[in-house]
Parts: sequence; C-alpha cells; structure tokens
Amino acid sequence: MPDTQFWWLIAFPIFFGLGWLAARVDIKHVLSETRSLPASYFKGLNFLLNGETNRAVEVYVDIARHHAETVELQFTLGHLFRRRGELERAIRMHQKLLARRDLADTQRQQAQFELAQDFMKAGLFDRAEAILTELANTDYARQARTELLAVYQQEKDWHKAIETARQLRDDSHNYQHEIAQFYCELAVQAHTRSHTDEARAYLQQALEANRQCARARLLLADIADAAGDKQGAIEQWLLLENQDPLYLALAARALLNAYDALEQHEQGLTLLLRLLQQYPELDVLDLAYERILAQQGLDAAYAFVRERMKTHPTMPSLRKVLEAHMLVAPDDQKVELEIIVKLLNDTTREQSMYFCNHCGFKAKQYFWHCPACTEWEVFAPVRGRKNRLHQTESY
Repeated sequence: MPDTQFWWLIAFPIFFGLGWLAARVDIKHVLSETRSLPASYFKGLNFLLNGETNRAVEVYVDIARHHAETVELQFTLGHLFRRRGELERAIRMHQKLLARRDLADTQRQQAQFELAQDFMKAGLFDRAEAILTELANTDYARQARTELLAVYQQEKDWHKAIETARQLRDDSHNYQHEIAQFYCELAVQAHTRSHTDEARAYLQQALEANRQCARARLLLADIADAAGDKQGAIEQWLLLENQDPLYLALAARALLNAYDALEQHEQGLTLLLRLLQQYPELDVLDLAYERILAQQGLDAAYAFVRERMKTHPTMPSLRKVLEAHMLVAPDDQKVELEIIVKLLNDTTREQSMYFCNHCGFKAKQYFWHCPACTEWEVFAPVRGRKNRLHQTESY
C-alpha cells in the first residue's frame, strides 16, 4: 500500500507535465496557423461582417492572386461573384480551379458543381447539363440531379424532367405533384399539335402520378369541350368536386357555357348556386351575380348578393352589394355610391389577385408554375388568398 502511494506521488507530476507540454504544442500550432494567414484575410473578413461585400471581394481577390494554394478562398470568391451577377468572373474562377492538378476528388467535384451553377445562371443550360451529367455517380449526384431537374424545366424537356424527378424520389419528397405537372405540360404540347389521343394518354399518366391533379382534370374537360363533346366536358369538370372543388372556379364560366350549348341554362345556374352554397370559398360570386342578373333580373340579383352578404360577410360580397345597389339607387345617390365603390376597389385591390403561397408573388392571372419561385401548384385557386406577408411585384 505505501509503495502504491509512492508511485502515485511520482506519476502525478509526470502526467501534469505531459498535459502542460501538449497544451503548449497545441497553442503553438494554433498561433503558427494564425500567423501563416495573411493579415489582409482578417481585413476582408471584417469587411464581410460589416456587410461591405465589394471591399471584401477586392481584398480576397488580391489574396488569391498572391496565395494560389487558398482553394477554399477561391471557392468562396466564385460563389460571391455568382451572387453579384459577375458570371464571367465566377466561371473563370471555377475553370481555373478545375485546371489545377493538386485538387482532391471532392474538391474537383465541388468545382464542377459550382461551374455548372455558373452556367445555369448565365443561361448556358447545355453546358450546365453536360457537367451535371458527369456528376451522376459522385458524392454530388443528388445535388446534380436537383439542378438537372431545373435545367430540364427551363428547356421544357419534360420527358427528362420526369425521369430525373423519379430518380430524386425519397421519403422526404415523392415529387408526385411535379411529375403530374410535367405530364400536363406534355399534354398541352400534344394538344397544340392536334394529337388529341396522345394528350389524353399523358393526362391519364398525370392522374396516375397524382390522383388529385386538378390541372389534368381541367385539361381533359377542355379537350372534350374543344371537340364539341359538351356533356363529356361537363362530366370531367364535375369530377373536380371530388378532387378539390375550389378549382371549379377556374372552369366555372366554361362549365356554364357548356350547359348553355346544351340549352340547359337553368341546370347550369342551379349547379353554380349549389356549389357556392356548399363551398363558400369558391371564387364564383361575380359569375353567379352576372348569371342571375341576366336570367332572373335585377331584383333577384340584388336579393342574392344581399343574402350572400348576410351569410358570408366578406369584402367581395360587400363590393357586389354596392354594385347592385348602384343599379337600383336613386340618381342623386349614385355619385356617392360610385365614389365608395371606387375607394373600396382601390383599398381591396389585392382581393382580386392570385397569390403564390410559397413566395408571395401576386398576379391577375392564375399560374400552375410560379414565375417567381418556379414552384408548382402553389397558387390557391381563390383570389385574395395568401399565407405570407412578403410579396413580389405583380404583372
């Protein structure tokens, strides 16, 4: 027992000394690494932290020029050039990196991927596609396929887009909505060429990919309507009620016209009013008012919008009540009513716009593919509905 205590007394100072020595070595290593960095590196970092990107780029370009071994710094610069829209400089930077023989495989793949993004940003999709295809069997395979999907959509190569989307499927995203939309795009192309059977086949594939694809159902109805099959078109439109009834608003006028062509005016209006009653958010109030006014007269139309205002008080309902009231009001009240309606329309202008629920983009027409964020099926088929505060410019 005394011997054991004696050895601990000797060992403890030894262990302490080894720990102190290791710490000194680590500190010296850190200090040497810090001293090896150019002082201007920290100057550039300070510019970045202060949001002075232009000055930071100037500093780092100078560092890269005099310290060719700074691979990561050159990647950072290439990324900054691309973000600033200096695509030629970004391309040159990444091509210069690829020309180096001392790059590791992962660095070379990264340089290829960055260069492909430069080409995409510059609109050189064929060159981007060639590089991204080379990365198919590397660590950048998934990222490359994601970018390839964007390329194929830009080029409207929907067959390749479908194949790539299927390769990207995983538990986090099955791409069923996108694949269905790609088939719809193929159907539109086929229908434009008067290849009706081919268009229908694509739309059936769209519904197989996504049974709830409202666009496929709408296109099937449009094809039947264009061929003069009014009853078939009506049947297709009415199937939307089992998918998403709110999309019926996009076809409501064509649906009523089909009933008119079959001389079933009352049936069409009855259906419209039933849908509006059953689905209060259905964006067909204007059309219902217009039809009642034409078929049943002003008193019936005015009574309809007043009742609608009581049961579903919304700004569109209020506008419609005021518009109807202007038609029945005495002449001496019409000037004031016109001013009120104009002010109401000005202050509720956004109620007449469609909104992208992904990025907030707003537009007067409905889009299946958002022009701003390029996401699919992100516009609600109800004007004025939005989930985000941020909005981009409309057109």
